[in-house]
Amino acid sequence: MSLRRAKTAAEYAEWVQQALFEVEDLRNCLEYDMEELGRFPGYLEPLEASVRALHDAMVEGRYRFGREDLPFMEILARYADQIPFQDLLKQINETHRHGLDVDSAG
Repeated sequence: MSLRRAKTAAEYAEWVQQALFEVEDLRNCLEYDMEELGRFPGYLEPLEASVRALHDAMVEGRYRFGREDLPFMEILARYADQIPFQDLLKQINETHRHGLDVDSAG
């Protein structure tokens, strides 16, 4: 199955904003469960930093599409079963690597 790519820059930016919300929500959920866990999972900080860096680059106009995976994909490869919004991250990465899906826009 092929991953869906964003059709417009606005949709792509919305996905990145949603990913930032999702990672913050995951942190909040884990904070609620901190008494049981004792500490945050090791992937949370780098995942949050990676998504935030992508978001900030877009907001500041420094973002560029590329051929390489985004940094959070390494985290996703190891901890996908613990990240409930993994499909969103995969779609963001697919759009980053292959550009906007302008051929099917409309």
